[in-house]
Amino acid sequence: MLGLQYFSFAELWSPLFLAVMLLLTAGYFVWIGPIAGRYADSVPVPFWRRILFVCGMLALYLAQGGPVSLLGHMMFSFHMVSMALSYLVAVPLIMLGIPDFIWRSILKVNPFRRLSFLARPVVAALMFNGLFSLYHIPVIHDYVMLHFTVHRIYYIVLFLTAALMWWTLINPLPERRMASGLGKIGFIFLNMVLLTPACGLIIFADQPLYATYSDPETWALAMGYCISGDPSALLQNFGGPAFFELMSPKVDQQVGGIAMKFIQEFIFASMLAYVFYHWYKKENGQEGDELSTPSSTLEESTLTRA
Repeated sequence: MLGLQYFSFAELWSPLFLAVMLLLTAGYFVWIGPIAGRYADSVPVPFWRRILFVCGMLALYLAQGGPVSLLGHMMFSFHMVSMALSYLVAVPLIMLGIPDFIWRSILKVNPFRRLSFLARPVVAALMFNGLFSLYHIPVIHDYVMLHFTVHRIYYIVLFLTAALMWWTLINPLPERRMASGLGKIGFIFLNMVLLTPACGLIIFADQPLYATYSDPETWALAMGYCISGDPSALLQNFGGPAFFELMSPKVDQQVGGIAMKFIQEFIFASMLAYVFYHWYKKENGQEGDELSTPSSTLEESTLTRA
């Protein structure tokens, strides 16, 4: 299916990356469990937070280490699905799964305190969307895909800037909330607008933009970072990316741009509806406008009593 049968288990599932993700997940459960009592403001972490964290880690693993990652080196549409899973799905789920007392301990570290200005809404939105758009300029994209170290660094930076961008919307700490309900609505629209030019460039281009998905030799070099053995063997066995394509490179590129924009619009539209609903209720004196749940409210009241 989709040509995956031609690759080994290790190439499909990246056991080393899987081990790292499992260790990080285990560390999370140790932090919220046996050693949580070391923190004066710790409270039992509700089940829903644990589920969100695990789902976020699973989404990140599938996007960066599982079959979606491998397919993203063969088809541009899967590359964009991988990007959406990594930065629009995994990041907010992981952040929502982290309890308040862990966030406070992380933010006490000096480097994070000194760089707190990066979490300002406009700065964070410009950084993430700017880096994302820059990455999809054809010459930059192909360069990053062909240089493994640059590729990893760029993806890590994108992950961090995505977390800064999401911080405005899902910040669980009442003492660090900077945006009102109306401000969050404006912030959501800003992010929806900033990503549009990059997606538009990809969708309406009249020819394939990326050598990684259209030139056999460039494709084989890029594939060398996610498969074992000599990449030149790929050319001998398959001839190039066309062997795995379900559609032409141009259509595949257009589908990728549409998929990224659709996923972003769906996620942010859902967030917009949620924020607007609670902002409207606050304006009518019914409740606060924060992205909170009964569980987070319980945590805040516990801190107040302490």
